[in-house]
Amino acid sequence: MSQEQKDLLSRLVVEARQDLQRRRALIAQDQFERAVAAYTPKDFAGALRGPGLSVIAEMKQRTPSMGVLVEDYRPADLAHAYTDGGAAAISVLTHMAGFGGRPEHVMAARAATSLPILRKDFVTDPWEIAEARAAGADAVLLIVAALDRPHLVEMLAVVKSRGMGALVEVHDEAETAIALEAGAVLIGVNHRDLRTFEVDLGLTERLRKLIPSSVLVVAESGIHDAEDARRVYEGGANAILVGEALMRAEKPELRIRELTAWSR
Repeated sequence: MSQEQKDLLSRLVVEARQDLQRRRALIAQDQFERAVAAYTPKDFAGALRGPGLSVIAEMKQRTPSMGVLVEDYRPADLAHAYTDGGAAAISVLTHMAGFGGRPEHVMAARAATSLPILRKDFVTDPWEIAEARAAGADAVLLIVAALDRPHLVEMLAVVKSRGMGALVEVHDEAETAIALEAGAVLIGVNHRDLRTFEVDLGLTERLRKLIPSSVLVVAESGIHDAEDARRVYEGGANAILVGEALMRAEKPELRIRELTAWSR
């Protein structure tokens, strides 16, 4: 990973940690644990094992590279549309500074759908895993580039102890090896180069060759149409994670169907 990529990732991680400390100070520990226990997580990875290509439909108000995607951001309405469109699962951005998200958006989505939900953020603290469950999430994103090997192993153990799943994100061969050694059973391949913001859809095919067939692969970033979806599926992806294309669509439920119509 280049220095520029590290700098961007480091900034996003620092922002996430700062917001975490603010939220943590607002709730008593016993109240927090009651909220965690009140929700029973669903099988996130299991939802992606269906025939054909599964879709994780993502919601986010903005991104650091593209700016505001939608002014009138309504997580509950999006969750309804994504469910109607046939998504297998939903991803909710909760990073405030970079993406305009917060854990309450997971709660809003959970109230509107029965689909499994991924809490997508720059998660580096075990408390955030429990917080995700308390909000109604079933899985969290763990980014290999943001966690050294022992930290990743620790976080995966916490995920398991909380009865949740983890999408472990990688960008290259070295990170893929780390994810597998740590015991990841669901790996996300991010096609986007954080330095240039260029997308390489061929990355899924290259890294899939290093990953056992028992491990599910999610192709992330730069998937805009059915041709892109078919390419990564043929490259070995079990699922795609799509955000921008859905956020910009007038009818996101139709866009989801368009992405996978060829596989049915």
